[in-house]
Amino acid sequence: MAKEMHQTPNLDQLESGPWPSFVTGLKRLANDEDKPYQDMMVDLLGQLEHSYQTRKGYWKGGTVGVIGYGGGVIPRFSEVAAKYPASKEFHTLRIQPPAGMHYDTEIMRKFCDIWEKYGSGLIAFHGQSGDIMFQGVTTENVQPAFDELNKIGFDLGGAGPAVRTGMSCVGAARCEQSCANEQKIHRTLVNNFLDDMHRPALPYKFKFKVSGCPNDCMNSIERADMSIIGTWRDDMKVNQEEVVKFVADKGRKYVIDNVVSRCPTNALSLNDDDTLDVDNRNCVRCMHCVNVMTKALSPGDDKGVTMLIGGKRTLKIGDLMGTVVIPFMKLETEEDYEQLTEVAENIIDFFAENALEHERTGEMIERIGLVNFLEGIGLEVDPNMVAEPRQCSYVRTDGWDEEAEKWFARKAEAAA
Repeated sequence: MAKEMHQTPNLDQLESGPWPSFVTGLKRLANDEDKPYQDMMVDLLGQLEHSYQTRKGYWKGGTVGVIGYGGGVIPRFSEVAAKYPASKEFHTLRIQPPAGMHYDTEIMRKFCDIWEKYGSGLIAFHGQSGDIMFQGVTTENVQPAFDELNKIGFDLGGAGPAVRTGMSCVGAARCEQSCANEQKIHRTLVNNFLDDMHRPALPYKFKFKVSGCPNDCMNSIERADMSIIGTWRDDMKVNQEEVVKFVADKGRKYVIDNVVSRCPTNALSLNDDDTLDVDNRNCVRCMHCVNVMTKALSPGDDKGVTMLIGGKRTLKIGDLMGTVVIPFMKLETEEDYEQLTEVAENIIDFFAENALEHERTGEMIERIGLVNFLEGIGLEVDPNMVAEPRQCSYVRTDGWDEEAEKWFARKAEAAA
């Protein structure tokens, strides 16, 4: 006999707006009478309504996991289990997605079949850490659900004070702006730090995200402790024939108002013959003109990546954007990828040894100073890290000439 639905006036109101509501999806699962998870979803709706009425959450943590792993499962035990017994346990399995989030329909159907068998049927693509979130499973079913997901090639993601699941954009598979092999970077880092992901041993979480171009579709600058963004260091490519066609189609006023005038460094100018000049020395790779004039403009040929460290959302000292620590790195050979991995290892080791408990990488850098951080991870200060030295609190200018000479010497040595 199907469990009777609870009265949910507050949740019902959330369905009354013009946009789709998550409540509709929960109710559909709760009304699925031939599925084993129906009672769980009915009581979940009841508990959620109770939370709306009392303005308090009733989930508490605990310890739930699978054999051999220290993280990857988010425990949720209900504090009102006596009133809503079927949803007294509503744990979440974090499962790592494919690099670039590439799926086929066969895999998606297997996901659904496994979660209907063991869990609530509720799946979220993807959480803030990038995982596939299999939400709603009892302690008893955590291990068998994971075993079946593992059989089809998927692994638990990061949770707790650990390296978290990486994210990468669809990249070169479907985007002509790609400047790096996003999926290879992603897989290289995941494979190298898998133990740090499965067995939490850091002061707090550490996220890495990979975007193939400065559009940064992964929002890595503001969300990742280690952000890797594809870029180029030669001139932007300009197809003047396509520029002329674009101007003829849109009009000079449109191009001036929506392309030229919106360049943040005034690096663009439209000539009388409707061709476009680019001051590449002042181009900051914001991608706006490239995004608007997709046939006329494109990234240069000398491609690589920029690495930023310390991005995060609000916690102790508010939102932080990533700080550039490597302005440009080529990733062409296996040695290049080994160098990238080595830098990442140094950063995570330094973070593990020097961060305070519950402190993110960016907060640690704010506390100890960028110069000390760079020295600790073995990176030299690069003038390209700083746009305006006199306005940068990280860099002293009284010894700038000497530091510049050192940099030019290193550059000449590398070229030789």
